[in-house]
Amino acid sequence: MTGTEPPGVAADGIAPGKRLVRASGGNGLSLAERLSDRLQWLTWRTPLHGMRLKGAKPLKLLAVPDDPFLGDTRRGEALLDGVMMVRGERIALGALDFTKPGFSPAMAEHLHSFAWLRDLSSVTTRATGAPIAEHIMTRWLAAHADIVAEPAWRPDYWGRRVIAWSAHAPLILSSADLGYRARVLDTLARGARHLDRGADKMPAGPARVAAWCGVIAAGLLIPGGEVRRRAGEIGLTRAIAASVFADGGAVARAPMAQLDIIQQLSILRETYAARRLIAPALIDDTLARMVPVLLGLCHGDHGLSSWQGGGPVSGARLDQIIAATGIRARPVRQTRDWGYQRLVAGRALVIMDAAPPPIARLVEGGCASTLAFEMSDGPHRFIVNCGGARSVTLQRAPALAEGLRTTAAHSTLVVGDSNSTAIYSDGTLGRGVVEVELSRHESDAASRIEASHDGYARRFGFIHRRQLLLASDGRELRGEDTLLPAGRRRKIALVPFAVRFHLAPRVDVSPTADGQAALLRVPGGGLWQFRCRGGALSVEDSLWVDEHGVPQPTQQLVVSGQSVAGGASISWALKRAA
Repeated sequence: MTGTEPPGVAADGIAPGKRLVRASGGNGLSLAERLSDRLQWLTWRTPLHGMRLKGAKPLKLLAVPDDPFLGDTRRGEALLDGVMMVRGERIALGALDFTKPGFSPAMAEHLHSFAWLRDLSSVTTRATGAPIAEHIMTRWLAAHADIVAEPAWRPDYWGRRVIAWSAHAPLILSSADLGYRARVLDTLARGARHLDRGADKMPAGPARVAAWCGVIAAGLLIPGGEVRRRAGEIGLTRAIAASVFADGGAVARAPMAQLDIIQQLSILRETYAARRLIAPALIDDTLARMVPVLLGLCHGDHGLSSWQGGGPVSGARLDQIIAATGIRARPVRQTRDWGYQRLVAGRALVIMDAAPPPIARLVEGGCASTLAFEMSDGPHRFIVNCGGARSVTLQRAPALAEGLRTTAAHSTLVVGDSNSTAIYSDGTLGRGVVEVELSRHESDAASRIEASHDGYARRFGFIHRRQLLLASDGRELRGEDTLLPAGRRRKIALVPFAVRFHLAPRVDVSPTADGQAALLRVPGGGLWQFRCRGGALSVEDSLWVDEHGVPQPTQQLVVSGQSVAGGASISWALKRAA
C-alpha cells in the first residue's frame, strides 16, 4: 500500500483526505512466478544441488543461544504424555511417521519447524525431555535428512529449524550415541548450505525473515561461517525492507506475522550474544519500530485484538514476549501503511482497520475486514471480531475457518451479504477494496476518525463511509455508516445491508421494546446503552475464537436495512449508563 499526504503533515500524523491504496499483486503469484518456484523446487532433486550441499562436517556448535520465549505449556504437557498436539489435532508419538504424512499443513509446519522444542523445554528438564526430542528427531532424520524435497526442506522451515536446533541443543544433542550426534550436525550443515541458495526465494514477510535469520545463525554457530554470516546480514537487510513497512508494521498487516518477526529477530540477537558479538543495529532498530506498532493493537487487558486470521493473544503471553525483546515503548495510536487506528479515552479503547487488505502474495488466510473495529471497556473486551481463521481448532468444519475470514465475521457494514474483498479457497484475497480514504481529528471534546472504502463500488455502486467519534471522557462512542453512490447508478432498486457488532463472550444483551436500542452489560465492567437510527435492530447468535482456537458462543447486534440507488445512512451510539 502507498500513502499520499499534503505538505506539512507530521511524520506520524494522518492528514485529512489521506489515501491508502492497495498495491498491485492482489491476484497472487503470476503464472511465471509459480513456474519459477516450481522449477526451483525441482532443482533440489538434481545431482548438482546435491553436490552443493556437500562440505565439511562440523563436530560441534560454537555456542548455544538462549531462547527467551516460553512455549505453549499445554502442548508441552501433551508431549510428556506421548502426544503431538496442534490446533486440536493429535498424533501419538509412537505412531508418528514422516514417510507417510497424514497430518494437516498446520501440524506439518509445527513438526518441520521444530517449534515443539520450545514447548517441551518449557515444561520439563533436559533429562526428561531429551529422550522425547531424540525420538522425534531420529524419525525426522530417517525420512528427510537425505531427501531434499518439499515441505521439509522449505527454506523458511530450515531457517526456523537452525535456530530451534541450536537454542534447544541440550534436548537433541545430549545423546551418548556419537553416530546420531554426527548425523544431526551434518544435516544442520547441509541445511545451512541449502538456505544459502534458497532464502531469497521465500515470499516477503515472516517466511523470508525466518530464512535469512537461519542463514545468519548458521554463520554464527557452525565453524567457518564468517562469510555466510556477512552474506546473511545483507540478505536480512533486504528481507526486512521488503517485509516491514517504514512505520514498523508487517506488510501482511497481520498481528501474528508482526509477533513472529519480532520473536525471530529477538532470538537472532540472542544468537549474537551467545558468541559475545554485538548484533547489527538493524535488529534493534527494527524491533524498536515493530513493538510499539504491535502494542497499538492491544486491548485494555494487554492482549492482542483479532485481525487478519489471528486469534486473541493473552496479555500474560504478550507481556512476556515484549519483556524479552527489551523494548520499552508506548502503543502507537496511528500509522500510515500498517493501517490500524487506535482511539483511547477514559476506560474506552477502540481499534479500527482503516486500510486496504494485504495483497495476496504476502499473506494466506487474509480477511475482508476493512473499516471493522474492536472496543474494550477497561480490561474487558466489548465489541470484537470473530477472529481465529488461522488458529481455530481443526476438528471444526473447514467451512468455519473460511467463514471467519468474511466481512460478516467482523464488526462492520456488509452489503448484499457479500465480502468487501473477494476471498478465495486457496487462502488468498481477490478483487475488492483498492482504496481507502482516511482522516483523523483530535480535539478537547473528542477524537474522530472518518474513513471510506471502495470494496462495494464495482458490484453494488456504493462507497462505504464510516465515522467513529469517541468522547474525551470515554463514556460515549458515536458512529455513522453511510453508503454513497459511486460512478454510474445501478438498476437494482433496493440493496440489502447490515451493520454488525459482534459482542465479546458473556456480554449480556437486553433489547428494548422499540427495536432501536439495547442495554449491554459488560461482565465486570459497565452498563452501556446502544441506540441506532436508520435500520432495524436485532440480536443474533455469533462466536468468538479464543486464544486456544476454540470458538466461544456469543451474540451480535445487527442493524439491517435496504439502500436505494441514492444511498443510505445508519447512525448509532454506544453510551455508558453506569
